[in-house]
Amino acid sequence: MNNRVKPIYGQITGWGAYVPEKVLTNHDLPAALETSDEWIVQRTGIRERRIAAPDETTCTLSLHASRAALAKAGIGPTELDLIIVATSTPDHHTPPVSSQLQHALGATDVPAFVVVTGCTGFVYALSTAYQFIHSGAYRNILVVGVELLSRFVDWTDRSMCVLFGDAAGAVVIQATEHSCGLRSFVLGSDGSQSEQIIMHGGGSARPFSQEVLDNRQQYVQMNGREVFKFATRVVGPTCEQAAAKAGLTLADIDWIIPHQANLRIIQTAAKLMDFPMERFVVNIDRYANTSAASIPLALTENLESGRILPTDRLMLVAFGAGLTWGAAVLELSPR
Repeated sequence: MNNRVKPIYGQITGWGAYVPEKVLTNHDLPAALETSDEWIVQRTGIRERRIAAPDETTCTLSLHASRAALAKAGIGPTELDLIIVATSTPDHHTPPVSSQLQHALGATDVPAFVVVTGCTGFVYALSTAYQFIHSGAYRNILVVGVELLSRFVDWTDRSMCVLFGDAAGAVVIQATEHSCGLRSFVLGSDGSQSEQIIMHGGGSARPFSQEVLDNRQQYVQMNGREVFKFATRVVGPTCEQAAAKAGLTLADIDWIIPHQANLRIIQTAAKLMDFPMERFVVNIDRYANTSAASIPLALTENLESGRILPTDRLMLVAFGAGLTWGAAVLELSPR
């Protein structure tokens, strides 16, 4: 008698995204910024971004995306076993926005927690969720990537405020015996470069004070030049490592969904990787950098349009604050 336990895989059965209604184009930016549509597009690829309404919060953005993902998966919130939210822009320092979302969804008594690794957050959260699935601990998990960055950037600083937008994306992962899901992942961190993307004020090291406000340290600050160099250096090797761990090469990947930080970063990475640019999924022109939301937003949008098929083999790759990076090979459904 064969008593061998069958392996447990995780299938993404639902996906959803939400972007605020307000569109802020490059032409709509304040004249005081002394910038132009041509300048921004040439350097970043961004033409417009979405800005949350005054009554919207990180929790409400998450709620819209989560409800769409659950509806797609055909399950209710009480059927969830776990909720993981990736964000660096929560409603409050405490309580965690994951618990707020859990309550808003009506997912009674479902455990929930937040992953805070900047723009790499969704890849970290997805990799974490799959460990719960593979171990058999949980069978139905909601993973959300969400950011409301428009309230954490200095709108007098043209080097920062033009880059970011607000959005949320979510997926539902369900246990299955069919071979699919996360094939491999690679995660990394280099804290020696933590100052490259930082919000100096508001934490325990530098609590809010008049000095913090006077120095505008309540806003995210970034060394764009150094982040650009870091990102173009790390994307290719990380994708290659993730592919190798899955027993594949980049030639076996149908689509690469990168973090949408800067079109020039993606173009440079594609050239260094010798991977066709047309097989990179790009939507930064319409949404700008939505940090942890960028990958699930792009994934949802392209699945809904039919450009990406559930049987396609995907590479997700991100980089961000920490500095952190991560890549994952993903097969949504059995091939």
